[in-house]
Amino acid sequence: MARSVISRSVRSGVSELKIAILGAGAWGSALAVALAEKHRVTLWARDSALVSAIASERRYARYLPEVAVPDRVAVTAELEGALAQGDLVLVATPTVGLRQVLEKIRAAKFAGPVVWVCKGFEQASGKLPHQVAAEVLGARAACGALSGPSFALEVARGLPTALTLAARDAEFARRLARELHQPTLRVYYSTDVAGVEISGAVKNVMAIAAGISDGLGMGLNARAALITRGLAELARLGTALGGRAETFMGLAGAGDLILTCTGELSRNRRVGLLLAQGEPLAATLEKLGHVAEGVFSARAIESLAAEKNIDMPITRAVCGVLFRGASPREAAKALLARDPREEN
Repeated sequence: MARSVISRSVRSGVSELKIAILGAGAWGSALAVALAEKHRVTLWARDSALVSAIASERRYARYLPEVAVPDRVAVTAELEGALAQGDLVLVATPTVGLRQVLEKIRAAKFAGPVVWVCKGFEQASGKLPHQVAAEVLGARAACGALSGPSFALEVARGLPTALTLAARDAEFARRLARELHQPTLRVYYSTDVAGVEISGAVKNVMAIAAGISDGLGMGLNARAALITRGLAELARLGTALGGRAETFMGLAGAGDLILTCTGELSRNRRVGLLLAQGEPLAATLEKLGHVAEGVFSARAIESLAAEKNIDMPITRAVCGVLFRGASPREAAKALLARDPREEN
């Protein structure tokens, strides 16, 4: 069913899809606004009060108060109704909620394409999103991840953004990328699902490190070095887990890493800035008001690195600050004190 929906759309020249976006946080809402330019979008949220507020005010006051939600976007708290209206499902919950939503999709017997936009490892299992999806939905071909350098607010405002759609089925990825592609939202495609997802997880940890560096006033030279060495860590772990080298130099890898480590809208960078100012982690996350996936992914990444015998000193330093009581300044000094070695 999944591939035939996309195939009919391409052959007939009809570009409009019915898209159900599950999750009305900042990213889900931004995608709803952006994709409504070309497609019919239904935005689902579990909170009926939130649905009523968005439907009446036509904006999401908490996360995207600056951006109007077009009338073309239907908003609902009825999951089965949203699925019944969809040719395609985009799951826009945080990673922690992915499994539960996928189980609801399975229970509703939705057989069409399912794409997730969350980044990170599942906290309870240490699994990547595509591994969670395989456990819940089985080995359906029409599944994939949409990732890349993208702040929700800029996407919602219609500012130019480029993303990567990764799926095991190359033809499905190519056709769906074409359907989602529009003038200010460029969508490339890839078959390297693992590489794209690992990039999305590791870059958030590096953004926490960049925030700490910036918060300590270590300067732009230090930030550039950290991003570069962070990319090396990402690539070492990614290739060990089956990702392809070219993915880590592309949008989902270097592109997202650079944006998240430097952009003022980066939640994970903000975590690092607050930690550098002496805020405890619990207070930092409360003040943030959003999910910072890097905090939940850091421990899983450190564990995988140890299992694969991969040196990831920046990740280890971030975990020291987050979970082992190291001060940000101590962690930075420890990184600077490492012996010189060949760059690789």
